Amino acid sequence: MRCESKFGDGELVAGSLAEIGFILVIFGFILAFVAVVLLAAKSKENSNRTRGGGVLLIGPIPIIFGTDRESVKVLVLLAIVLMIIVLAFIFVPMLVMR
Repeated sequence: MRCESKFGDGELVAGSLAEIGFILVIFGFILAFVAVVLLAAKSKENSNRTRGGGVLLIGPIPIIFGTDRESVKVLVLLAIVLMIIVLAFIFVPMLVMR
């Protein structure tokens, strides 16, 4: 059974979204790799102490790690923003469907 809508064939839209998602994931890996290479190059130039940290989101739950308090403070703010975005993606479609 085929589903016709004003956007065209439903299978085409789903396939296009899957391709866009795959491209975004690949782009994210490339961006992370470039960031690590640039950070390593910058740390070789400067003999100063390197700071850093990260946020790992498992669903809407953040895991935050960092090398100093300043990095962790920035990452906590980033985690809050990312949690709000994730929760919006979860709950806004539910509210729109009502």
